[in-house]
Amino acid sequence: MMLVLANIAIAFLLMGMTGIWSLPGFLGGMAAGFLILALVPAPSAAKGARQPIGYGRRVGRLLRLVLMFIRELLLSAFKVAALAVRPELPTNSGLFAYPLIVDRDFEIALLANLITLTPGTLSVDVSEDRRTLYVHAIDCNDPEEARRDIREGFERAILEAFR
Repeated sequence: MMLVLANIAIAFLLMGMTGIWSLPGFLGGMAAGFLILALVPAPSAAKGARQPIGYGRRVGRLLRLVLMFIRELLLSAFKVAALAVRPELPTNSGLFAYPLIVDRDFEIALLANLITLTPGTLSVDVSEDRRTLYVHAIDCNDPEEARRDIREGFERAILEAFR
């Protein structure tokens, strides 16, 4: 998160230096800031700790999360539309508990929002101990498959992007 703020600061600094206070000037400053920060080596981790990833890789992982969401949004919108035009509406909707791997408030909120923004699913609640997310699905024939899709999709991408 600090690198994103540094990128924005570099963009504004470059806008001030060039005198171009416009959207193209800001986007150019963001691109220049990205290149600057991508070239700076990541600080080394403490012995035994996981090596931190560089800014360029982190931005790539965030972009992958965004593209994954767009893909899931389109696929699930098509699936819900196909369910809606059927003559008989299947009553396979249900609620299932999803055991969370993410444990930070931001990550839990992001996962819950990505699930809710995807047509056909709705994040209903998070348990008090923040270990379980309750999800309602319009098509809940196989809750285990839905759990696997969340774990291997959104949750994995969130962990890769923010840790």
